[in-house]
Amino acid sequence: MDWIERVGNLRQWTNNGVRAPHKPLLMLYALGRFQHGPDQALRYTDIERDLKELLRDYGPPRDTSPSYPFHHLTNDGVWEVRTADGGSSPGSGVGALRASGAEGRLVPGLRTALSAEPDLLGRLAHVLLDTHFPPSLHTDIAAAVGLDLESADGAVRTEVTARDRRRAAELRRQVLVAYEYRCAFCGFDGAIGRVPVGLEAAHVRWWAFRGADDLANALCLCSLHHKLFDRGVLGLDGGRRIVVSQEFVGRGAAARSQVLDLVDRSLIGPQHGSDPVAAENVAWHTEQVFRGKARMAQVAQEA
Repeated sequence: MDWIERVGNLRQWTNNGVRAPHKPLLMLYALGRFQHGPDQALRYTDIERDLKELLRDYGPPRDTSPSYPFHHLTNDGVWEVRTADGGSSPGSGVGALRASGAEGRLVPGLRTALSAEPDLLGRLAHVLLDTHFPPSLHTDIAAAVGLDLESADGAVRTEVTARDRRRAAELRRQVLVAYEYRCAFCGFDGAIGRVPVGLEAAHVRWWAFRGADDLANALCLCSLHHKLFDRGVLGLDGGRRIVVSQEFVGRGAAARSQVLDLVDRSLIGPQHGSDPVAAENVAWHTEQVFRGKARMAQVAQEA
């Protein structure tokens, strides 16, 4: 059984780039729990809250019940659900899963393979992370699901091809030049000697969702603003001005200067002759990543 291929091809609802990472998040959660307790079944009522929080924090900006992946992942041959009386999954209804004492766990064949191949858990985790989420979120998601990636990576990680490395390096080079080695949000331009530090090429439409590796789909962002952009704290409006989510809370001076004061600020760059971010990519980020509604710009009161 090729578990890497099976996990990498989880069937998901798709519609023109709409994010649906519900099954991948449940799989990552199950791998994290397996790492700490291989024989433990996961009762729906015990993990419902955890799954709901994962979907809220790392899923698309719309409500989805955790009962959906808990039931539907059984169709992919990697997950099974049994009720307290030994029956199969009662469906995706929250009430039925609760009342039946439904428990889920990785299928026996996968559990056996994970126990026999110490490197498999890390490889499966990276397949899920690489396929469904941007690199800036991998560490956060692993921590949220209880995955010890450092331990799992003691074996073999999913290979990054030379072509992938060249692609990423070339995009970063183009982005740094286009934005003149500055963060497009805050203007940070740090370097050690001649080498820029803390500046990254950020995809607007994620690469995992057919986002192109070109300037029309990229921004030069500092590490902080890249993370906040991928978490949906920051975004862009139709005029390519910066928007900040109403859901972001920050009371200190740093939060105000680095985030809240960005509301309605124009992007810095790109330089004349370089492609600006395309409107369709901005629209995708707004619909699939940005959290909630945008804050309104504060208008200075007249004296």
